[in-house]
Amino acid sequence: MTLLALNQSNLSDICLIASDIDGTLTHNGKFSSNFISTLLNLQSAEIRVLLVTGRSAGWVSALVNYLPVAGAIAENGGLFLHPNGQQDLLSSIPNIARHRILLENTFHHIKQLSPNLHPSTDNQFRITDWTFDVDNLSTDDLEKIAWQCQQIGWSFTYSNVQCHIKPLNQDKATGLDKVLKSHFPELNSRQVLTIGDSPNDEAMFDPEKFPISVGVANVRHYQNKMLHLPKYITQASEFAGFSELAKLLLKK
Repeated sequence: MTLLALNQSNLSDICLIASDIDGTLTHNGKFSSNFISTLLNLQSAEIRVLLVTGRSAGWVSALVNYLPVAGAIAENGGLFLHPNGQQDLLSSIPNIARHRILLENTFHHIKQLSPNLHPSTDNQFRITDWTFDVDNLSTDDLEKIAWQCQQIGWSFTYSNVQCHIKPLNQDKATGLDKVLKSHFPELNSRQVLTIGDSPNDEAMFDPEKFPISVGVANVRHYQNKMLHLPKYITQASEFAGFSELAKLLLKK
């Protein structure tokens, strides 16, 4: 459904937006001039924004420090970063150093069948997952890599930016559910709106977990590759689509 179907009765209870970053809050890979003013307007209306991203803990800790947000979930559900700098590990990882070695070894195992893979430059800032560039990978390539990860006990997802090798059961929805229960216990599922644009946001589009979900228009690029699609889709792509949603919320 288009965003026009998201009427005021659906919006009246929304207190928190759980938002992806890349392709949702960005325009051509960058934050636009009215990005922070939109966040401030939502904050003034007592609508909190929680970032939920596949980006690394290192990158996201900087964003949380500077942006007017309620916190951030990084690495597709791996960690929660508080605005005060505190970090909560959301995945069960007894030994981080060994975990990093296993992730890197898994990447090199996958690369034996896909030799053109290139590790992302931000792996040095990651804790729970390992990433490599998604550029030039076909649907068949992605399906083969997902199968390889599954065979050796890892899960896999990808976005418009990166591919992620990650622990089983680590995803945005699972991490978001943990954070909501621990840090926003006063909210129920109909007070939370999820928004994103790509397959690593798919778990947040599951209507049994989050009944009010929105995709910015560029999510249509992946509509044949996802089990769960957002309930509503904006007219505009990327941050313009998020801005479209924000204007509706600010009218409620």
